[in-house]
Amino acid sequence: MHIRGVRLSAAGFMVDLRYRILDADKAAFFLNRKIAPYLLDSAGARLGVASSPKIGQLRSTQRGGIRLDRDYSMLFGNPGRYLQQGSKITLVIGEHKIENISVE
Repeated sequence: MHIRGVRLSAAGFMVDLRYRILDADKAAFFLNRKIAPYLLDSAGARLGVASSPKIGQLRSTQRGGIRLDRDYSMLFGNPGRYLQQGSKITLVIGEHKIENISVE
């Protein structure tokens, strides 16, 4: 998986994470809805994927199979605009961690 960017959106109340899958077999769990991803900051705050009552979690899924030529996304809630530009975060999905990601 290659992180394409982590940006603040919705006036800073959401964190938009964009990524591209480089190996479909190794990264299938990233698109599995049963595994709940979250962001951790250096102080230990845990931010989960935002959810809408009508469409559910705001993240890409495996519908139609995994494509290597496409960007995928996850939107995380950022209540109180806790994360700011320059914040260092860790993406956690199941047992996997991607550390030291900067918010743009």
